[in-house]
Amino acid sequence: MSLKLYYHPLSSFCHKALIALYEGGIPFEPVSVDLSNAKSSAPLRALWPVAKFPVLRDEARSQTVAEATVIIEYLDSHYGTKLIPAGGDQTWQARMWDRFYDLHLHTQMQKVVGDHLRPAGAKDPFGVEQARTLMLTCYEMIEREMAGKTWAIGDQFGLVDCAAAPALFYADYALPIDPAYRNLRAYRDRLLARPAYARALKEAEPFFKYFPMDNKPSLEKEPT
Repeated sequence: MSLKLYYHPLSSFCHKALIALYEGGIPFEPVSVDLSNAKSSAPLRALWPVAKFPVLRDEARSQTVAEATVIIEYLDSHYGTKLIPAGGDQTWQARMWDRFYDLHLHTQMQKVVGDHLRPAGAKDPFGVEQARTLMLTCYEMIEREMAGKTWAIGDQFGLVDCAAAPALFYADYALPIDPAYRNLRAYRDRLLARPAYARALKEAEPFFKYFPMDNKPSLEKEPT
């Protein structure tokens, strides 16, 4: 098989890449990586020494592609996924909102979740509060942006939706989304029901018990 994806099933940024692969129906070999295990992580470190996943290896083209957004661009260019609008204002809008979800929601959510992994004397309550404040700003922006819309850009599921799906799935556990945000919650529901993401979440389900917060993700009962 030409493509190998180095990833972890619980990783939110890996979910973003998985969604694109599943949307395109692209065959690939999943290579699950445990970064705490030297033997498990050695192949990833050999390809990408900074050891951050996801990383896509295309043996047919002798290319190593790192970072979820870049992987999606690569799949669009060489495997016909068509997740990024081609030309016009929608192209830059897709890139802008992709950055919005990754930098201002996704990364802040990870700060909140990651603080639970810190030892007692190394907690960062100030940083967590800052992250939650920015997440709330993001919620308000998404609520306005998604009024009257099904997907983020245009009529087709695309790059931004790949970014939004894992960000919003986990964000609701880090900072529960108020039911008053009807557009936001409806958008999250559509993303979780999308077959490509539903598949990735089902594969991740056995690992939900390792989520570091007390409020564990679940496919049976979603938070309110």
